[in-house]
Amino acid sequence: MSGRIGAGDAFPDMAMTTPDGGSVKAADFAGRKLVVFFYPKDDTPGCTTENKDFSALHADFEAAGVAVLGVSKDPPAKHAKFAAKHGLTVPLATDAETGGVSDALGIWTEKSMYGRTYMGMERTTYLVGPDGRIAQVWNKVKVKGHAEEVLAAARAL
Repeated sequence: MSGRIGAGDAFPDMAMTTPDGGSVKAADFAGRKLVVFFYPKDDTPGCTTENKDFSALHADFEAAGVAVLGVSKDPPAKHAKFAAKHGLTVPLATDAETGGVSDALGIWTEKSMYGRTYMGMERTTYLVGPDGRIAQVWNKVKVKGHAEEVLAAARAL
């Protein structure tokens, strides 16, 4: 596994799939601030709360000139269902099965639960400046209050 990419590094410009089958990548937001939050799985309690929190503040992010993108490895159809079920307004994207953005960032990592080890997404958020470089990273995110904290940092950038 490669080392972690952090503040000051360029955010990987790799395509991810949108729920409608299109694609999105960091370069699409060049010249704008961008928040990319990676979460483990659609429709799980923490991930649902995180997506709802970012959706609730989506208009505030937009007003501050900040694009927001939620990313997991769930398939595009599952993202569409998840967004519809919870009324999410934040755009979602699917990271590639292998060799994707989360692999490049070093956040697709070995996890363990109940003595079982498996590969999974580490809940991580990136604030990317208009120049495509990472301005701030939140690792192992605790969901409560996180979206508000990211909005404040994005406004200050």
